[in-house]
Parts: sequence; structure tokens; C-alpha cells
Amino acid sequence: MDYKNILYGALFFILGQAVVWIQINGQFVWQWAKDWKWPLMLLGIPVTWLFMEGTRYLVDGFNGSFWPSRFISFSMGILIFTLFTWLFRGEGINIKTATSLVLAAGIICIQLFWK
Repeated sequence: MDYKNILYGALFFILGQAVVWIQINGQFVWQWAKDWKWPLMLLGIPVTWLFMEGTRYLVDGFNGSFWPSRFISFSMGILIFTLFTWLFRGEGINIKTATSLVLAAGIICIQLFWK
């Protein structure tokens, strides 16, 4: 396991998920996101690159295994969605969301530390 590649992959996914959150949910938060839909849609090209590179780093980091990279990318999406929804929409974390976050963190820990 190469933790440096895993870290790089996770960072690519964090950035990609952040942009996707703005693309999809920005219309409910900011007027400019409603007015600038086409430029936001065009961000899909660099976002795809971020996800491809993130996947490459994660698969390399997990010695060629696909499943761990999928779980890490899914968990990064859950964490970014939770953080951005709280920051930009003020939606708090209820017991259901807290449970989901604990499970997402558990998935990451299982993939990183279970031999």
C-alpha cells in the first residue's frame, strides 16, 4: 500500500466532489450559479479529469485493487456533500446523517488499515 498515492487520490476526489457540489447545488445557493449554467456545465471536463486521476492514484496506492478506490471516492463524496451542505445551506447534521458519516469514515478506515 502506497499512502502517498492514496493521499493524492483522495485530494483529487475532494476537489472534484467540491466542484460537482457547486455545479449541482449552486443554483439553490447563489444567483450567479443560476445565471451561468453553461460555464458550470463545461466544468464537467476538468472534473472528469480530476476523477480519472484520483482513480489512477488510488488504484496505484492500493496495488491495483479497484474496490478500495471505489469506497474511498464514495466516502469523499459523502464527506464533501455533508460539509458543503452545512457550510452553504446551513443544514445541520441529524442522527441519520451522523450515522452515515460514521459509516463513511468506517469505510475509509477499513480500506486503509484492514490487512
